Amino acid sequence: MDKQTTKKTAFKSGFVAIVGRPNVGKSTLLNHIVGQKIAIMSNKPQTTRNKITAVHTTEEGQIIYLDTPGIHKPKSKLGDYMVSVAENTLNEVDLILFVVDATEKRGAGDDYIIERLKQVKTPVFLVINKIDKVHPEALLPIIDDYRQLLGFKQIVPISALEGNNTSALVQSIFDEMEEGPMYYPPEQVTDHPERFIVAELIREKVLHLTREEVPHSIAVTVEEMKRGENGRTLYIYAAIYVERDSQKGILIGKQGSMLKEISSRARQDIERLMGEQVFLEVWVKVKKDWRNQERLLRNFGFHDEQ
Repeated sequence: MDKQTTKKTAFKSGFVAIVGRPNVGKSTLLNHIVGQKIAIMSNKPQTTRNKITAVHTTEEGQIIYLDTPGIHKPKSKLGDYMVSVAENTLNEVDLILFVVDATEKRGAGDDYIIERLKQVKTPVFLVINKIDKVHPEALLPIIDDYRQLLGFKQIVPISALEGNNTSALVQSIFDEMEEGPMYYPPEQVTDHPERFIVAELIREKVLHLTREEVPHSIAVTVEEMKRGENGRTLYIYAAIYVERDSQKGILIGKQGSMLKEISSRARQDIERLMGEQVFLEVWVKVKKDWRNQERLLRNFGFHDEQ
């Protein structure tokens, strides 16, 4: 009788950047792959300001995803920082996912990113998101349009929100990776500290509940996180910074109603994240024109890693 031998599959690992115009669904895709909320989601542009690192570990390997700020024409020093982070990431990874929105025509922003991608040697997957919102026949012209502009390693249509074809995308990513080490413990899903994630969850609620200039004018810092004496409650004290007194009034709301709603929604998400009871206190402070002040940008965690 022949002896049957089983060859153990090599463990793979690598780094993958997710790039694209603002609001094409990069954070939604990242959260779907990892299986929980790491990057905040909003229908407003420029939701992601920092490079969000998420870790996806399976028996096959470990992929570290970098969700970058949407590449756009900057209008402030904060905008300069966001674009710099996104563009620097392209040279640091093993694979790039260029995410586009199937419901929108290719625009100047997409063309700008494609020109940047032509300057790097990193392989690129074109990921056409939101296919659940278009007729299947509409995909072929989109694919043909982009295919003429860049030699993509693969083109993968998906719906990050519905989960359509995302498993195939993840498998294609693993197939592209080479044998490598496990960079993070298998249970770890991000390298960001808890304070960063908590601040982002609070900022997400402001994005959901406010309009016009307010969402782009805020920064959130967690001033203190500590356990109560009973050991069962996590106490969190956070500040929302705005640029003008009028914005502070909007965030506080009539008799504090807006701030209470922001705090209530954020606390529920934080409790789900932490798996424990949370006491959250949030207040609003004014730092005039903080988006154009280097010192304040650094204080709020926006600074180049290069």
